[in-house]
Amino acid sequence: MRLSQYPRAVTVLIATPILTGITSLAAILLIVGCRLSAIKAQILPQLWARAICRLAGARVKVLGREGLDPSQSYIFAANHQSQFDIFALQGYLGIDFRWLAKKELFAVPVFGRGMRLAGYIPVDRSRGRQALQSLNEAAERIAGGTSVIIFPEGTRSPDGQIHPFKSGAMMLAIKAGVPIVPVAIIGTHEVLAKGRLLAQSGPVTIRLGRPLDISRFKAGDRQELAGLIQAEVTALFDQGQA
Repeated sequence: MRLSQYPRAVTVLIATPILTGITSLAAILLIVGCRLSAIKAQILPQLWARAICRLAGARVKVLGREGLDPSQSYIFAANHQSQFDIFALQGYLGIDFRWLAKKELFAVPVFGRGMRLAGYIPVDRSRGRQALQSLNEAAERIAGGTSVIIFPEGTRSPDGQIHPFKSGAMMLAIKAGVPIVPVAIIGTHEVLAKGRLLAQSGPVTIRLGRPLDISRFKAGDRQELAGLIQAEVTALFDQGQA
């Protein structure tokens, strides 16, 4: 990182938790106090994410949005390069969606309350009956018209490349029965690689593929589906780097 970028990077590091707290509190006040709907309240996290991207100098563009049906719910399956994937998608995807988040985050004061009111979906990552019930409830929300984003790699890429997609993430898609949209995120690894604290400026591209009908896939086919989605995301990723 160039020395001239350090003031901007430190500003982002300090401002992000402050903006997160303000946005969470604003969501609570507007939804509870002003009866703002969860859909209209999505403008708050969108502004939050855009502010962080602009502070960092991350210049985001989205390609392929015209291939989606606004009335259809989807599962967006994306590669996971960086924490900045969340900011780029939240700020610029331009589609109404909710995040799946581990249930422990919903217990965080203010932040967790804001997430719940905004319609985010808690997921139990443990094993057993509670995890299965959590998966079923999330699938019902999606089948009922709520689009979500998943990162099938399960964690951020350490080198910016796409790593194997886990079959467990595919169970949610199979249970929900809605189309999957492959998503390639390009550039966020350079903005904030895994293990780094300070972000640097740079271009970010989000490439949306064609929605894939997965109605033929059953639970036993989840590994095949994971491979198919990974291939689609990798092709989009490679196109973006060509």
